[in-house]
Amino acid sequence: MSIAPVPRLAVIVVAAGSGTRLAAGGPKAFVGIDDRSILHHALRGVFDAPEAQVVVVAPAGREGDALTEVAATAGDRLDRVTVVVGGDTRQASVAAGLDALWADVEVVLVHDAARALTPPEVFSRVVAAIDAGAAAAVPALPVVDTVKRVADGRVVASVDRSDLVAAQTPQGFRRDILASAYAAAQADFTDDAALVADRGETVVVVAGDDRAFKITTPADLLRARALLEDAPLPRVTAPTPAASADTPRVGFGSDVHAFGGEGDLWLAGLHWPGEGALSGHSDGDAIAHAIVDALLSAAGLGDIGTHFGTDKPEYAGAHADAFLGRARALLAEAGWRIGNVSVQVQARRPRFAGRREEAERVLSTALGGAPVSVSATTTDGLGFAGRGDGVSAFAVALVLPA
Repeated sequence: MSIAPVPRLAVIVVAAGSGTRLAAGGPKAFVGIDDRSILHHALRGVFDAPEAQVVVVAPAGREGDALTEVAATAGDRLDRVTVVVGGDTRQASVAAGLDALWADVEVVLVHDAARALTPPEVFSRVVAAIDAGAAAAVPALPVVDTVKRVADGRVVASVDRSDLVAAQTPQGFRRDILASAYAAAQADFTDDAALVADRGETVVVVAGDDRAFKITTPADLLRARALLEDAPLPRVTAPTPAASADTPRVGFGSDVHAFGGEGDLWLAGLHWPGEGALSGHSDGDAIAHAIVDALLSAAGLGDIGTHFGTDKPEYAGAHADAFLGRARALLAEAGWRIGNVSVQVQARRPRFAGRREEAERVLSTALGGAPVSVSATTTDGLGFAGRGDGVSAFAVALVLPA
């Protein structure tokens, strides 16, 4: 019986972050993108990459969860995976990973689990750069946004972006160089390449990938979900179009939000600068939420709380396009298409007359072009909406078998 050679390459998967900005109520790596966690998707990419020892650095107390994800993704590489506990900082977590490397490892990749959709070819490009003689290599993308330097809330200068790149992971290193840099580290650095560069080593750049973005905020989680084209959608037991013959179906939805949120108002998918925000788990867009409720009701797919409740951290702060796009996808999965939607908003403010057509256009676009009509009333000053305490919206939706 032949014995598989010990790999000279190792990948340290850093999955010990707290996920504070994701606001998911737990470590980021174990938050779900679809029915699988961020760590699960990250490990799939790692195991599709070149053969390597894999060290997963997990938060204290979550080692068992990490092992579960390893078992689900490693296949016949399970004997080449080690799970260790991370430290209080990213640098301390990577150091823990370095301590677990096998003696034969010569090249080390350090990869953030939060870059869960990184394609295997990015790993290959980094390894190729090290094999070609580089001491360190990072994948990166050109900076495309205009960059400004600010002080005290004011722009003081524009920054030339022609020589700027946005670094990604995995970042690759000769093991001896990375180990020496960690042994001599006197401060925390934002990434491992910065630590190695501080030691005077040259770091080369290879092509990154748009899919290797870091999942940091709820909006990033929505982007990751959208990129997973084969991600199963939540299902609710409901009559199917076939069971209902070819009969169109009508649904009703409503939503209410009080003023008192942070920032500016978002309503009907529009930003209303200078208007006080509505309070809510997302942006409080009562019009968009009423439309979602009406669509789900018509298709027999539950209500907005089923799919967008406060237990779904990815929708914290999300705007109408995220809600409406997801609702449209849910209907399509269940075999329905949207006929048209009518919605009435009751509010003292904002004044809709000047932006009604814009609102209808934005909402229609988010629903794949289905017609949307919006009407507004101040209720003659009656009730909480008439007093200006909040906004209520009522929607009716027609859906048709696809």
